[in-house]
Amino acid sequence: MSLAQGGPVNDPLDRSDLRRRVQTAVDAEIAGQRGVLGVVGPDLGILVDAVARLLTGGKRLRAAFLYWGYRAAGQPDSEALVRLATAMEFFQAAALLHDDVMDRSDTRRGMPSAHRAIAGHHAEVGWIGNSDRFGEAAAILAGDLCLQWTDELYSTSGLPAEHLGRARRTFDMMRTQLMGGQYLDILESARGWDGLDTAARIASARNVIRYKSAKYTIEHPLLIGATAGGVPATAIDALSRYGLALGEAFQLRDDLLGVFGDPAQTGKPAGDDLREGKRTVLIALALGVADDEQRALVDKLLGQPDLDAHGVEELRGVLHRTGAVDGVEEKIAARVNEAAAALDGVAELLDPEATEVLHSLIASSTARES
Repeated sequence: MSLAQGGPVNDPLDRSDLRRRVQTAVDAEIAGQRGVLGVVGPDLGILVDAVARLLTGGKRLRAAFLYWGYRAAGQPDSEALVRLATAMEFFQAAALLHDDVMDRSDTRRGMPSAHRAIAGHHAEVGWIGNSDRFGEAAAILAGDLCLQWTDELYSTSGLPAEHLGRARRTFDMMRTQLMGGQYLDILESARGWDGLDTAARIASARNVIRYKSAKYTIEHPLLIGATAGGVPATAIDALSRYGLALGEAFQLRDDLLGVFGDPAQTGKPAGDDLREGKRTVLIALALGVADDEQRALVDKLLGQPDLDAHGVEELRGVLHRTGAVDGVEEKIAARVNEAAAALDGVAELLDPEATEVLHSLIASSTARES
């Protein structure tokens, strides 16, 4: 079979030609919204451009989970389904735009983050006021636009109203809980881990993972698709377990890449998560067994915005020597096994092709990239 017909390909994210079709839907939506904002004035193009740059390319992981969740119910492929899946990409764009402002990230996918790019434009043309503040405000508004467009894509996707109605509660829950997860992330950074033992630190980091990443990356898109498509209720709980376990494994891998990843692959400077001082499972495991010297080094260097390459290497050494890296790898493997077992348990209730792709997505979601 051809790729467009859903024949086998090496990358499950390209099954049914999904990535290309999602990009086409993204481009069409941005073109339409550019026209809506054009009535307000030509100066708003800078906001749309920021979104368009962010939504060019990418894995389309969230779109894939929604798409194959719907197909798992035995529902057919359609452009309406692709449009619904595309809503997940705009939702992620909103999260990234806001996240980069909160984290003061300079880059995203190898390019200047939106607020930095807009701040640069402000300075270049010589507008009055603080360039950084202007860039941050504009990026927040661009993220807000993405949230609005997410809802528009959902409600105007073209799928039957009955199907959209079934999934609306999960769609709304996803959007609300992600904001809660974002707040948990900044809250944990603000109050720190003083007085917490290792188990409590790991539990705290995992809670942030669950609500800031795992649910909106995999579990919720999958359940939106599956519920809309009419997957039997007896299978929904298993798909939830699959999505949550795989979502946690995905974020644990991302945490490793945030410290050890190749910037050419991650699109962010090496060790950027260390500069941001992210309190991850990786850091919790290291602190749990670190000696006094190692703990003092982490306390001194973690969260330094100007941490240089030598400092990054020092912290990497601590993470390796304490066994924290191996510990995270073990947790990834355990979550992967949980996801596979949950899916296997309900495979007879799901469409065979969709089940095959969901199995393949386990590996592609957690693969090493460096």
